Amino acid sequence: MNRQAKKPHVVWDPLLRVFHWTLAFFFFLAYLFESEELTMHSHAGYTVTLLILFRLVWGVIGPRHALFSDFLAPPGKVYIYLKLLFYRTAKRHIGHNPAGAAMILLLLITLLITAFTGMCLFAMEGSGPLANTFVSSWPGHVVEDIHEFFSNFTLVLIIVHVVGVLLTGLVHKENLIKAMITGEKLPDLDFPDNRPDEPHHGKNT
Repeated sequence: MNRQAKKPHVVWDPLLRVFHWTLAFFFFLAYLFESEELTMHSHAGYTVTLLILFRLVWGVIGPRHALFSDFLAPPGKVYIYLKLLFYRTAKRHIGHNPAGAAMILLLLITLLITAFTGMCLFAMEGSGPLANTFVSSWPGHVVEDIHEFFSNFTLVLIIVHVVGVLLTGLVHKENLIKAMITGEKLPDLDFPDNRPDEPHHGKNT
């Protein structure tokens, strides 16, 4: 049976897809309006925080491929997957692959730190949910440096993520961006899904 004859099925549920694109929109909104309009920046930042909290909950109670238990992998498997991806022999995953899972974890961490330090900065000005709490006494210049570093680092991770999505789609011959819009992926492709997670270096000696 060729690829066109195989019926796709829904892998990414609607809430996960809405989360993904909404998070990207509000992160860039907060990033672009960082120094021009603090009200827009803060509202976008609070929205990012709520979205991240939703994802943490959805990673525990959501459908199969949204669950952290379904896709999080140890560093060793991430390294092997990236190595095999370089050789164009990496095994395809219906859900998140090990590298994508690691990127999700990194982005959640950096976004949480960015959002939290942003709320701390507003608290120091007497605004936001953390106003008049212990964070108001923290050194503002240190919190600001941390906030700026992680916002920029998150942007770098997003760029790496997009490059990784394009590269993985090229190797596995599928449109992963479209899959995150429609939620649908083919159940398998034209190569076996049971390829061992080991690089091929030629003939055995």
